[in-house]
Amino acid sequence: MYLIPSFCPRCGQPLGEAMVDGKERHVCSACNFVYYLNPRVAAVTAVAGDSRLLLVKRGINPAKGRWSFPGGFVDLGETVEEAARREAMEETGLKVDLSGILGVYSHRETDVVVVAFAATSSGDPIPGKETMEVRWADREELPPLAFRHDPDILHLWQQWVDGRGTLFPSREGS
Repeated sequence: MYLIPSFCPRCGQPLGEAMVDGKERHVCSACNFVYYLNPRVAAVTAVAGDSRLLLVKRGINPAKGRWSFPGGFVDLGETVEEAARREAMEETGLKVDLSGILGVYSHRETDVVVVAFAATSSGDPIPGKETMEVRWADREELPPLAFRHDPDILHLWQQWVDGRGTLFPSREGS
């Protein structure tokens, strides 16, 4: 599902469609501005604490009321690592230490690219304003997870916790 603009952000005139670089694009007929529909980036953290997994029950859509990893969109002006730490803090009240990247996930039918981090933390989580509930879950008693990529992230997280998985390094820029 994509949000397609109706008007040019540069001059305010209606956008039309035209072929640009061999692909149909949204183009302003008044100023020739090309509106590229680019994906948004989200950062999630699979957080380990004493071999348990930190999960949040989402308080907002999509997937309101379902369990997933702490995460959300990267804000303009922050790194994906900063977003991962910020979202974990906002949704769980816990400071997390990022260990590396578990994987990057994208699907043709969505406009979101997800960067999944392995992380560690400890303490008692507190639900944030976008979270209905938060808890440390034993690996044998995990609830069904909300998003299409969550089982893949969970599998890689379990391998990492067991010492069998490899993380991709994260090199945070300024």
